[in-house]
Order: sequence, then C-alpha cells, then structure tokens
Amino acid sequence: MRPRSVEDVRGQAEVLRPGSPLRRLVEGSGGAAGPLSAILWGPPGTGKTTLAHLVATAAEREFVELSAVTAGVKDVRAVMEQAARARDLYGRQTVLFLDEIHRFTKAQQDALLPGVENRQVVLVAATTENPSFSVIAPLLSRSMLVTLVPLTDDDVADVLTRAVADERGLAGEHTLADEALEHLVRLAGGDARRALTFLEAAAGVAEDSVAAGVQRPRPLEITLAHTEQAVAHAAVRYDRTGDQHYDVASALIKSMRGSDVDAALHYLARMLEAGEDPRFVARRIVIAASEDVGMADPTALQTAVAAMHAVAQVGMPEARIILAQAVVHNALAPKSNAAYLGINEAIADVRSGKGGPVPLHLRGSGYGGASRVAEASARAAGRERAPEYVYAHDEPDGVAAQQYLPDDLHGQTDYYRPTGRGFEARLQERWRWLRERLGRR
Repeated sequence: MRPRSVEDVRGQAEVLRPGSPLRRLVEGSGGAAGPLSAILWGPPGTGKTTLAHLVATAAEREFVELSAVTAGVKDVRAVMEQAARARDLYGRQTVLFLDEIHRFTKAQQDALLPGVENRQVVLVAATTENPSFSVIAPLLSRSMLVTLVPLTDDDVADVLTRAVADERGLAGEHTLADEALEHLVRLAGGDARRALTFLEAAAGVAEDSVAAGVQRPRPLEITLAHTEQAVAHAAVRYDRTGDQHYDVASALIKSMRGSDVDAALHYLARMLEAGEDPRFVARRIVIAASEDVGMADPTALQTAVAAMHAVAQVGMPEARIILAQAVVHNALAPKSNAAYLGINEAIADVRSGKGGPVPLHLRGSGYGGASRVAEASARAAGRERAPEYVYAHDEPDGVAAQQYLPDDLHGQTDYYRPTGRGFEARLQERWRWLRERLGRR
C-alpha cells in the first residue's frame, strides 16, 4: 500500500504543498547544481521511506537503500563509487536513502559529506530523533530539513479504508466494521504502518474465525472482536465527542472527590488509552483541585497547575505519569468545597440585585476630584463627611476594623465557612478571630 505518487500520500500536506522544497525534490526539480539532499525527521509511520521512494522515481533516478543499523563507512563509499559510475556512464542520478541516520557515528556521517557536497548523490536520510543533536552540522547545513507530523485520525482512517478496497491490500475481500475501524485508528496513534499491520492481522483473525466446512462469506466482515483479538488490546468504550467522553470525565472527577484513588486512576487510564487529549484531563484536575479540595490542602492546586503546564510541554506517553501524580494528590487530599460554595453564594447575591454602592472610605482616591465626589456622596448619605479609610498595616495586628461590605450586606453575609478538615481546620481559629475583630460575630 505504499503510495505511488504525491497525491496518494496522506498526512503531510504542508511539506508537500506545490512549490515546497520537498515537492520540488519529489518532482525532479533542482537548481543548476542539481537537487538538494533532505533529512526527514518525524515519528514512525509518517511516510519517510515512502517519500524517499518517490524522490527516487522522479527523473528515473537510481535508488539505493541503506540502514544505519547495519551499514558502515565501507558501504557508504561503495554507494558513492556506484553513483559516480551511474552518473558518468549513463547520466543517471542516484538517490541514497539512509534510514535511522542518527545511529551513524560522526565518522560514518563524515563519509557522506563529499558525495552530498558535490551532488554526486541525493541523500534522503530519515530519523526519529532531533537532527540538531544527532546529525553533524556540516551534513545538516548541506541538506534541507523536513519535519513530518503524525497522521490525523482522518488520515489513518483513509489509509485503512483504501487498503480494504485496493488490489494491493485486501482487494475488496473484506469489509471493516465502523467500530473496528475506530479501534484500529485509536491504536495506530498516527502511525500508518502500524495501522496497516493491525489491519492485516485482524483480517487473518477474521479468516480463521470461519468454521471448518462453512462457506466463507464474501466479503468477510472484520469486526471489533477480530481487531481486539488480533492486537490483544481491548477496545476502550469511549467516544471523545459523545456521552462517554463526559461520563468518564465525570467519573474521574467524582472518584477524586470521593477519595477513591484506585477508581480515579482507572478512569484516568481509560481516558488516556482512548486517545483523550491529556491537556483536557489536566484542566479537569485543576478545576477539581480548587472545587473539591480547596483550602483543605492548598498544595493540591499547585500540583494540578504544575501538571497542566508540564503535560503541555512533555506530551504523551510520559504525560500519563504527571497526570497520575496530580490525580493521586487530589484523591488522597482532605476535601473542602467551602471556597466553591462561597463564590457561588456571592454570585447569587449579586445576580439578585444585592450589594449597594461601595462604602465611601473604600472608593478609589487616585484620580482628580475624588475627594469632592466622596464629600458629595457623604452629604447625600446624610453624613457631614466621608469616613476615613484605615490602612490595615498601621494597626498593631494588621487588621483594620471597618466596614468593607456594602450597607445592605454588612452583617448579613457568611459566604466562606471553613470546614474542620485538613489545613482548613487550622484556618478556623483565625477565621473566628477575624470575624470578631471586624465586628461580624
């Protein structure tokens, strides 16, 4: 199922756009000195070998493939000699595809330089590691760097669908159930080669499932059960855009709230195995850390926020460890929703129209005419003058006993009520003292 033309390639539209350096290389275009070499950097199954083959087929070039795992300097020099003969005797250019170039030593990479420098060969090297660290600078500067990206779910689904029908694939002898297709796409993780390998294995399981003496259906359906058996990986019943997405996310949050750490880890694993965006999971954990743990353990929010930022930088699969730490912290922490209830009650009062003008002594005074506005407001309120604002830091205990709430809420509200759990229990004594000091018994 290897693509035979640029149009058949899936998932690399940006680097293969018309006029791009790679597209020009594939189409056989080049400068006066000939086409540039290229280093293809990307995860497995994104088309590095395919693109090398496409480059080789342009302008009837010779194609030589080496693997850095088995090849040495002697093999590289032999290719260079062969390329020189092909050019001098037949006028044919040679494409050298070198897989896993990051495994080449510096000396081995140095052996490539003369042939690349004088355009004796068109080097197309593939690597899954950052070339800035794995490829020597002289070779890197003589090549164009092409970064490939994992295929999207739609791209992988298209690859599988075409393989089912194409003569080079299953040739229409099978059909692929929708659930089986979705399962294979999830397991592929953006790797087209892995997806096709799983499809072939599932087709074999489907063939074996036909009982002896029973006529084989044509076409034979590949079901979800066949794919699960072929890959030894159960399908996760989870729809990232449907009810299950919200059901499992809700179960994760409620398990952390209920302090069942094992259940919380189960639902975390279920979401990640189904291909959920780890950044979405991290955001839910941050919310839970504030809503359900709150001041009973203020460090839970710190852990959750740190996890959210770390996940964005690290990505999967390592992000699972970071998320697990945040989930465990949330689940094991003492719980308090006092802050959550407090803001909800305050918002309810605001929405119901409660909360009059800001007390005169709390109003801003950093603009011209502020004192005149304050005096006018005081007279309108039946006072000779506005009360003076008391600066809290001038008080011996750092607390200024004055009115802070609007008149209609002063002495009437009790939004925040700390629980006796965790760190919040230590806040209760100060909370009670503050209320007395502010005259709000």
